[in-house]
Amino acid sequence: MSTVDWRLVDMHCHLDRMSNAEEVAREAAGRGIALFDTTVTPADACAAQDLLGSFDNVRVGTGLHPWWLADGRCGASDAARATELAGKSPFVGEVGLDFGRRGDGAQKLQTAAFEDICGAIAHHPLPHRVISIHAIRAVSTALDILERTGILGEDARRDTAVIFHWFSGTSDELARARRLGCHFSVNEHMLKSKRGREYARQLPRERLLLETDAPPGLDAPYSADALEASLTRVLSAVAGARNECPEELGSAIAETSTAMLGLA
Repeated sequence: MSTVDWRLVDMHCHLDRMSNAEEVAREAAGRGIALFDTTVTPADACAAQDLLGSFDNVRVGTGLHPWWLADGRCGASDAARATELAGKSPFVGEVGLDFGRRGDGAQKLQTAAFEDICGAIAHHPLPHRVISIHAIRAVSTALDILERTGILGEDARRDTAVIFHWFSGTSDELARARRLGCHFSVNEHMLKSKRGREYARQLPRERLLLETDAPPGLDAPYSADALEASLTRVLSAVAGARNECPEELGSAIAETSTAMLGLA
């Protein structure tokens, strides 16, 4: 457990797919920035844990991105491995469903894999867990699975924090996710749309998180400076939409995030 006062927390980035990941993690720590590294394959998750697990400001998630399933880069063995790892891991992500163009034709495969992962999480409870979820045109299906497996709902254990990354669902889906206790990580892409800005305005402060979804291109160099700049822009825009003080809002969001990641 860290005693550092993390002032910014990126709750969804692909740190391990930055070619200079260790350098970025080190520089981010020096700037008071913590990072939730959401991986895209179970193999990446294992490699990232080996590479980055010793950094106080980094938490590595077990991931199986739906795009990797949809285009065949990941198959049944990867889904089985992700399910196995998710049952043991306190941090899971990026996982989920994409029923848009990028996931076309693979809905059944994605749904089965996501349900297996959620089932493993539910059947192997930990005292504290975080899941970062990708859901494109699939929020209702994702929520159905989360309720059916017992991660969310009236009988849920309440020991798992469910985060919707870059939420793009309908207002009814947002209301349902809020009722079920979900959190929402907001990035610059989300804030480009009027609906995204309105969602950020409506959400309770305690459910709001910041993210970058960086880097824009995988396996290229990136920088802690770019991460900080993006997080700061998101915070400023969200605070403006909510008519709140950026410093006060940022402090509250950082407190929520550090507690969630076990950094405080």
